[in-house]
Amino acid sequence: MQHDLALRAAARAIYDTCYPSEEWAPVPFDEAERHGTIHYRQAVAAAQAAKLRLAPPRADQLALF
Repeated sequence: MQHDLALRAAARAIYDTCYPSEEWAPVPFDEAERHGTIHYRQAVAAAQAAKLRLAPPRADQLALF
């Protein structure tokens, strides 16, 4: 995810908040990213979902109402 720095930062924030210590996640974010752990994948999925919901509506989309 090196190409999308904002998404990576969001995933890191989610990871660090949800997995604050070694009791919750066995490795720090950078190592989890490198190995693609389940904790990392869950943080990325949450960041992607948040990005979709926080993005402003696109002007080229047709309004339903």
